[in-house]
Amino acid sequence: MKRTFVALAVLQGLALPAAAATQQQPQADEVERIVVTGVRQRLEQNGTLADAIMKTEVIGMMQIENHNAVNLTEAIDTSPGVRVSNECSMCGVKRIMLNGMKGEQTTILVDGLPVHTMISGFYAVDAIPTTGIESIEVARGAGASLIAPEAIGGTVNVISLEPYENTLELDLAIDGEGCQKMGLMGGAISDDGMTRATVVAQYDDRDQVDNSGNGVNESPHQSNRSFIGRVSHDIGNSDNLVLRVANLHSEVFGGPMLGEVFADGKAHSVGSVLSSFDGIDTDPQDLFVDGDVRNQYIGKAWEMTEWIETERNEVSLSWLHEFSADLNTTTSAVYADHTQDSFYEGFDYTAKDTMWYAESKTNYRFHPDHLLTFGADYRNEEMRSSSHAGAENPAYISDSFDYEVIGLFIQDNWQPTDDLEIALALRYDTLTVDFTDPMKPGVELEESILSPRADIRYHHSSRVTSRLSAGRGYRAPLSFFETDHGILDGSLGFEIDINDLERSNSVSYSLNYTGDRFTATASAAWTEVENLAVLDETDEGVPLLTQLDEKARVITTDIALGYSVSEDLQLNLTAEYYDYDDNFASSYAIAPIEERVMMSADWRIQQWELFAAASWIGSRDLTRYGYEGYNRVLADGSVDLSSEKTTQAPSYVSIDLRAAYALNDVFSVYAGVSNLLDYTQAGDEDTPLFFDDEGALDVGYIYGPLVGREIYAGIKLKF
Repeated sequence: MKRTFVALAVLQGLALPAAAATQQQPQADEVERIVVTGVRQRLEQNGTLADAIMKTEVIGMMQIENHNAVNLTEAIDTSPGVRVSNECSMCGVKRIMLNGMKGEQTTILVDGLPVHTMISGFYAVDAIPTTGIESIEVARGAGASLIAPEAIGGTVNVISLEPYENTLELDLAIDGEGCQKMGLMGGAISDDGMTRATVVAQYDDRDQVDNSGNGVNESPHQSNRSFIGRVSHDIGNSDNLVLRVANLHSEVFGGPMLGEVFADGKAHSVGSVLSSFDGIDTDPQDLFVDGDVRNQYIGKAWEMTEWIETERNEVSLSWLHEFSADLNTTTSAVYADHTQDSFYEGFDYTAKDTMWYAESKTNYRFHPDHLLTFGADYRNEEMRSSSHAGAENPAYISDSFDYEVIGLFIQDNWQPTDDLEIALALRYDTLTVDFTDPMKPGVELEESILSPRADIRYHHSSRVTSRLSAGRGYRAPLSFFETDHGILDGSLGFEIDINDLERSNSVSYSLNYTGDRFTATASAAWTEVENLAVLDETDEGVPLLTQLDEKARVITTDIALGYSVSEDLQLNLTAEYYDYDDNFASSYAIAPIEERVMMSADWRIQQWELFAAASWIGSRDLTRYGYEGYNRVLADGSVDLSSEKTTQAPSYVSIDLRAAYALNDVFSVYAGVSNLLDYTQAGDEDTPLFFDDEGALDVGYIYGPLVGREIYAGIKLKF
């Protein structure tokens, strides 16, 4: 990503040292601009930090604002090949799916570094703020990043904003459903332009949503807060240091609607519900009026409660040294810890996941046509979990693990002609996976693996470009969170039958046309996975993390069109189709999308910025994904066969509108509506609660949106 730091000389009066790389350009309006380029930015511009040429979607700040995206999942949900899956109506856990792969097969990076632990991709993804983000890069396909071979689906790289001037921005918003957001960003640049610092703070809060009116939410209450500090400092003309620290906190409460009365009293607060736990379960037929999940919930509040509190700390330090115009080295270190305290309908679960990561990478242009990238990395992750409820079971097995990886990588970026560029990459990794519970003796996985990848870009003409990528990847299945919400039955323990790595092969092709007004990109991707992790259970009903014997396959096709009607009006259309084979379909906890069409219009009229977007999701046969459930259970505990839930998910349309008006250079206001048509599964179709064929209550019969129309308004101040 190319980034320059621009300061108006007439406003800033910056005095640049001779050592700084600068360029002065007189403008037609005779306002002089001084372009200040830092060490990293200069190397990015001349190509000597490049390590990839694969197709990458870039989501900029304007797109994030147009969708009123509060967090990462909202910012990328409408990007081609990306789907954010809401996999629980109680706790609202989100999974970021790329190229039709499962959420756990996506790796989240920040400034190119893996700061997320294994379990942090399930809770607190919604706590990743959009305040202070310059852009988000989405690269799809196995091995899409040299440092993330486990990203079978691809990578999402969050790029931090660096200031180009001293600035302070404040964003305040609220909607009619009790949601609120406050984002604060401060940026400072030193007089000599060598130091750039950013401080980010964001708080957002969302209320529970109960569209079915049965006293149980379809979308939980969630509050997030984050503090991020980042400093980039150039030492002379050849060195750059970047230090980033972050603290993120998330609390989710889902289940009984706070303020309502249940069998054990009024749900005054989160604390009162959790403290009401007595360990005595209500019979399923007595949880709802007439035993029907469409009627009022009359059980105890704690029996439907899922509460998750997450705290994450991140520290990363990166040092870039330029030896010459053709040789540079980047050395990075990351520390991250993720702590979860949670309560799942009577089962308490606490986990602490700590990760250390180190990397050294060298870029060497040994020939005008060859850029060689090589290096090594190390990852050590330790997760320890505990449960009071589990400790009461002598057969309880925890899901604690140790994970260690040592990797070597090399890539040659070769440009034999002006029109052809080829990147050939290879990683070699040795890894160890050990589930550490005393009842799981021995090391489960101890392997070495090669992961090759090839990317080719060819310019057929100045307007038409082809990209072809092929690669292999791997992933170690480690967490019960990743498969069908297996944590819900955790009081029985966690059985693990993982003997192999997930291994994938993928091929993708895209053809791009760029005209003066019209752009078009058509893409296709094929991915096959061996040893795909799935959740099963033992004969005793204990959750079992195991693997499919057969290979699983997904084919993704999409086309993205853009047309500039004028300099002020941009139209876009994207159409996607996903083809899952039966093996892959059987592994999903929640039915993924199969067809999607998205249209948007962005219109600038003087101080106005108007945006409209519409999405169509095609109908689906839910039986392919294992859906079977009933709305009512009888007095004897058996299900009412006449209350069988639908197995055909209908198609639907969602429309978003937004208008922003800049009163002046400092003050702007905006307002909009999400899901204008107010279609929700629970409000228009059926609640996601259901009874399985044995009469047990579950919460994941999800196939449509769970949050209805949201009208919002806000103000932005920039000093």
